[in-house]
Amino acid sequence: MATFFGEILPVFSRAVDDSEDEAVLEEDEEDQEIRRELAKKREVYVEWNPEISSSTKNSSEGRLQCSNFILAVGDNAVGFLQCYILSSGNWEEVGSVHVWNERCKDLTATNQKLPANSSCVLYQLSTDPTVLACQCGCYVAEDQLFQWTEKIFNSIQTKGVTVTVLSSWPVAEYRTAAPVTSLQVPFLQALKTRDYSGTICCPLLTQPNVVQGLPAAVLSHCQVWQIPAVLYQCYTDTIKLDLVTVEAFRPVVSSKNLSPLVQVKS
Repeated sequence: MATFFGEILPVFSRAVDDSEDEAVLEEDEEDQEIRRELAKKREVYVEWNPEISSSTKNSSEGRLQCSNFILAVGDNAVGFLQCYILSSGNWEEVGSVHVWNERCKDLTATNQKLPANSSCVLYQLSTDPTVLACQCGCYVAEDQLFQWTEKIFNSIQTKGVTVTVLSSWPVAEYRTAAPVTSLQVPFLQALKTRDYSGTICCPLLTQPNVVQGLPAAVLSHCQVWQIPAVLYQCYTDTIKLDLVTVEAFRPVVSSKNLSPLVQVKS
C-alpha cells in the first residue's frame, strides 16, 4: 500500500512474464525472415537470350541499342501486337521478364516448370535490331511496377528511343458526364509525355480519367526521364480477348512508329 499520496509503487502482474517478451522477439525475427524471403521471391527478373548479337549492344554501357520500344499490356493489346505487328515481319524472341505474385506464379527462380502467362516476352526485329516489342499478358503487382520499369529501361539505351504503350481498361471505370450507355464501346484515347512530339491517332484522355498499373508506371518513368512516350488505351466492356476490341487499336497503325512495321491484313 502507498504510505503517502502520490507515492509510485512497483506493480506486478501475473499476466506478464519476461519469457513472453523473448517469445515475441523470436516471433518478430521469424516474421522478418518470412518477409525477406517473400520480398526476394517477388523480385522481377529480366532474362536476355545470350544469342543476342553484340552489335546491338552499346559497348560502354552494356545496354541494348533501341530506337523504338513497343509495349502491349493485357490480352487485347497483346492480340493486336501479335496480329498486326509480330506477324508482319521477322521477329525473334530475345528475352523475358519473370514475375511472381498472388495472381502470377512464376517458378523459374526455383527451376520448376514455368506456368502459362507468367512472364512478359521480349522480341527484336531481325531487319532492324533497334526495334523491340514486349507483350505482357501477366499481372504485375503494385509493388513490382517500379522494379519492372527500372529493370527494363536499365537494359536498353534510352537516348533517342520512342516508347509506345498499348493497353485496355474496363469502360465502367471511365469518368464522363454523359451516361456510360451512350458511349460507343470500344473506343481509344491517348496520353503522352511532355517530350512526345509525334502525331496522336485518337483523342487525348479526358479529365478526370487516369491510367493505372504497368502502363501508368511506364509512362511516369518516361515523363521523369524525358523519354518520348505515348499510351493508347482502349476502353472496352469485356476483359477477355475480343476481336472487336483488338480492331479498336487499328488507328494506331497510322502512327509514325508503328506504320513501317505493320502490314494490314484482313
